[in-house]
Amino acid sequence: MVSYDIVDDKKRTQIAKALKNYGERVQKSVFECRVDDEQFMRMKKTLEEIMDMNEDSIRYYFLCKGCIERIEISGWGTVVEEEKLIIV
Repeated sequence: MVSYDIVDDKKRTQIAKALKNYGERVQKSVFECRVDDEQFMRMKKTLEEIMDMNEDSIRYYFLCKGCIERIEISGWGTVVEEEKLIIV
């Protein structure tokens, strides 16, 4: 899970666009991303190139499989399901 607080509107838009390549937006500044270690490092590097380290904040929360299975939602929204690979 990635959450962010970005001061500049342009940078905030760039951060959101970059995160769409790695996961699903579940709130205005929160994305659920299912990535492996390599994808995570690439994502983090991309975000750090956009953000201002002195003004902005991005937090990465790592959830175990058991935690993901226990996500509860009040109000609108659904739990982001992991894409299933189908080989034909």
